Amino acid sequence: MTAATIAVELSTPQAVDGRPATYQSLWLLVRLLHAHAVGQPVRIDDLRGQVSAARTQRMLVSRAFRDFKAWGLAVGWGEDRSRDPRFLNAERRSQGPFWLPDATARRLRLVVEGRAATPAEHAAFLGLTAPLARAGVGTGTDTSAPDAVHLQDAGFWQQLVAAQQAMRQGRWAAQLTAGGTPGPASALQSMRRAAQLAGSDFQRALVTLNEALLWRRIGDDAQARRRVQALARQRLARHVAGHDYLGAMAAIVSAWCDYTARDLPAARAQLQAIARDPAQGALLAHHPQVRFEWSNLWALACRSQALGSAALAPAAAAAQAEESLQHFGRALAAAFESHSFDAAQHVAANMGMAVWLFERVGLHAGVDGTRPRAIQWIAFSEWLSGQAELQGRSAWNAIYLLRIARGGCQPPPRATLAQFRALEPLTPAALAREAGPLAEVFRGADWPDDWVQVAGRRLAEHRSGARRYPGLQYCGLLLEQAWFAAHAGALEQAAQALAALREAMPSLVASDRAYFREVWNDGLPAELLALEPPPRRPRAS
Repeated sequence: MTAATIAVELSTPQAVDGRPATYQSLWLLVRLLHAHAVGQPVRIDDLRGQVSAARTQRMLVSRAFRDFKAWGLAVGWGEDRSRDPRFLNAERRSQGPFWLPDATARRLRLVVEGRAATPAEHAAFLGLTAPLARAGVGTGTDTSAPDAVHLQDAGFWQQLVAAQQAMRQGRWAAQLTAGGTPGPASALQSMRRAAQLAGSDFQRALVTLNEALLWRRIGDDAQARRRVQALARQRLARHVAGHDYLGAMAAIVSAWCDYTARDLPAARAQLQAIARDPAQGALLAHHPQVRFEWSNLWALACRSQALGSAALAPAAAAAQAEESLQHFGRALAAAFESHSFDAAQHVAANMGMAVWLFERVGLHAGVDGTRPRAIQWIAFSEWLSGQAELQGRSAWNAIYLLRIARGGCQPPPRATLAQFRALEPLTPAALAREAGPLAEVFRGADWPDDWVQVAGRRLAEHRSGARRYPGLQYCGLLLEQAWFAAHAGALEQAAQALAALREAMPSLVASDRAYFREVWNDGLPAELLALEPPPRRPRAS
C-alpha cells in the first residue's frame, strides 16, 4: 500500500498537511529533501549559520525529530544511508549526518500558497544562492537524460574550481576580514555549494573525493577517511564515469592517512595495490595527477624507511634513500606535466628536506646530498609559491629552514642558558647565501633577518586567520620559535611558545608528539625548562 502524499507549505505560516509547523524543523526537512535529490546527506556544518548556532544544534535536532515523528515521516542519521531509520541508535543522532529514505522523499510535495513550489522557491526558502541542481526536485518531473549537460553544470564547475582555489590559498573554513565582515568563500563553503549543484553521479562523486582531499590537507584524517568511505559507497551503488580515477585517488587519500599515522606498511600496500591493478596502473602511467600523488607519497614513505633503518642497515637504507629521490624527481616531472606549480612546490620542498636528512644520518651512497643543494630545493619551492601567487602557501619551507639553521647545534645534556646561547646556528643571511641564484626569494617581507621573527610572522598570521596552518605545521612553528627565542635570551617569549605547543600537541599522532617531546626534553636550556617543564616521556615497556 502506497503511503499518502504530505503537503509541505513553504510560505508563512508554514504548515505540514495543514498543521502549523516549527520553522526550523520544516527548514531541515526541506534541506533534507534537497540533499536527497543530489545524493548527499545533510551534515551538522550545513546547519550552522542557517537555522542554528553550535550551542543550539542538539536542541534543534531533538525538536526536529519529534516533529518528524508527529508528521509520520521516517528520517535517518549516520553515515550508512542503507539502514532502516526505525532501528538506528538515537544516542549519537545529534552528530548527524541526516538523510531521507527514498520512500519518505517520494511522499513529500512542496507547495507555496497551495500550488506546487518552483525550484527557485525551494532555493529561496532554504536561502541558497542558486536554484536546486535538479529542476524536478520534490515534483517528480525530472525527465532529463542522466548524462545530459545542463546550464547549472557551469555553476557546479565554478564552485568546484572556487573550492580548489581556496584550498591552494589556505582558506579552509569561513573567516572574517580585519573589519569583521565575511571574507571570500572558504574551500568548505564552496565545496558545499558544489554539492548542492551536482547534477550527476560523477559530479557527486567528484565532490566527495575533493572533500576527502580537503580534509587531508586540513589535517583531519578522520574526516578524510569518512569521505573516502562515502565515495566507496557511491561507487558501489553505481558505476559512475571516471570510476578508475576516483578509485585510484581514493586509495591515495587512504594511503596518506596511513602515512600520517606512521603506518608505513599500510601506506605502501595501498600504493602497491594501485600499481598492480590493471586499470589504475594504466592511470598511474598516463594520468599526471595520479602519478604525482603516487610518486610523492611513495618517495616520502621511502624517506621514512631509509631514515629509520640508517643505523642498523646502512646499505639497505642508502638504496631506499636513492629510490626516494628518484620518485621525488618523477613527482616533480608529473607536477610540471600537469602545469601545477602548487604540486611542484610541495615536492621540491620534500626533496630538499630529504637531501638534508639523508646527509644528517650519513646516507651518501648514491645520494647527492649537500646542505646547499637542500637549501636550493627549498628556495625553489618558495620561488614556485611566489610564481603561483599561493597566498596560502604552507609553513613547511620556513620550518625546514629553521631546522636546518639549528641542525649543527648539539647542546650538552641539561645545558645552561649560557651554554645554549653559545651555540652558533646559521643566520638567515648565511642560509640565504647558500641558496645561490635563488637567494632573492628569502629577502622579502616574509623573510626578516631574524629567525624568531620568521616563525613569529607566520604564527601571527595563523592566529589572525590571515592564513591557517594544519596542526603539525603550527606545532613546528611554535617549537622553532621557542628554540630561537631561547637562543636570543628571550625566555618569556620562548615559554609562551612552549605553553601553546603543550596545548596543541594532543591533536598530533603519537610519533609526531614523540618528536616534539624529545626536542623539548633534550634540546632546550634548563632555565627555560624550569618555566615550562617538558611533557613526560612514556615509560619503557
